[in-house]
Amino acid sequence: MDKKEILGQVKRVVIKVGTTTLTHDTGLLNLERIEILVRQISNLHNHGYEVVLVTSGAIGAGMGKLNLNERPKNLPEKQAIAAVGQVALIHLYQKIFAEYGKTVGQLLLTASDINERNRYLNGRNTCFSLFNLGVIPIINENDAIAVEEIKVGDNDTLSAFVSTLIDADLLIILSDIDGLYDSNPKKNPNAKLISLVPQLNEEIINMAGGSDSKFGTGGMATKLNAAEIAINSGTNMVIAQGNKPENLMAIVKGEDIGTLFVKKKKGLKAKKHWLQYSSKKLGKIIVDNGAKEALLKHRSLLPSGIVDVEGNFNKGDVITIIDEEKNILASGITNYDAIECRKIMGKQTKEIIKILGYKDYDEVIHINNMSVGG
Repeated sequence: MDKKEILGQVKRVVIKVGTTTLTHDTGLLNLERIEILVRQISNLHNHGYEVVLVTSGAIGAGMGKLNLNERPKNLPEKQAIAAVGQVALIHLYQKIFAEYGKTVGQLLLTASDINERNRYLNGRNTCFSLFNLGVIPIINENDAIAVEEIKVGDNDTLSAFVSTLIDADLLIILSDIDGLYDSNPKKNPNAKLISLVPQLNEEIINMAGGSDSKFGTGGMATKLNAAEIAINSGTNMVIAQGNKPENLMAIVKGEDIGTLFVKKKKGLKAKKHWLQYSSKKLGKIIVDNGAKEALLKHRSLLPSGIVDVEGNFNKGDVITIIDEEKNILASGITNYDAIECRKIMGKQTKEIIKILGYKDYDEVIHINNMSVGG
């Protein structure tokens, strides 16, 4: 496979920059590198590409602004520092982008904006409207208000979700490493850079390590998690060195820079991808072997195949379907709440109205609202 051939039809690009790319070791913003980054993104925009910037650095910028040497461990302190840093960061971006004639718009997201279908679609529509207006969206997790329950967790994962949100052709993650190596290059001087990953398998995943930065949160493991989300939605992904943002155009053009993870030829459709990766699962339904076989043949889930129900969920929530050995089979939007499911499990469709007094649907989960696979 040739990178230029693989990336030949790129139109829409998501660029993620990490804290280590944006700041010095002290936590202060690296103004020179940010200026180069903005110039390159502006140049891509001038060439007709639609570009989204997913930026880390709010807490790092806040630490620099407040002259702090260590990342805070207390959540309220993190949020307060992020509030300071977000202002400093977006102001800097706005100022430098304006020098190149570009207008930016800021979107601050939490996991709820991805997990909840209506908010997810609203974010999608907002991005498309910004594209139509010629605006470059700048996206970050809303660290100033997010608590653990509503955090995406890291901006590598966030950038992958953003890529699926806007149907991006390419996700570029700028990191403090050149790409994926066959072993840790910081420990093994003979480690070799992997230029192309045609398939993300267990061997590749096992190559991931941890994070070495006191300011950042993502290591190679989070980048491979992002790669899985991106390539399954039909988005190619490149990991490349963040201290060389001048390479952005070359990466988009398919030059041999960094590691390219090749998208799946038949990526999941947007709704099914959202069901599998983006939505929050609020319960479980356990099914027998007959229902399992039907699901794997892409058929709807009927009450007769249900053997147990876990959790408390409402109609319209996303739940996980598992077999009796606890293997994940699918995710889907349920037509009945947990109490109703417990009443009708193991029963025939014709019995639903007699048991519940009504029957809105024959299926507990329709195949159109289901993504089959772990």
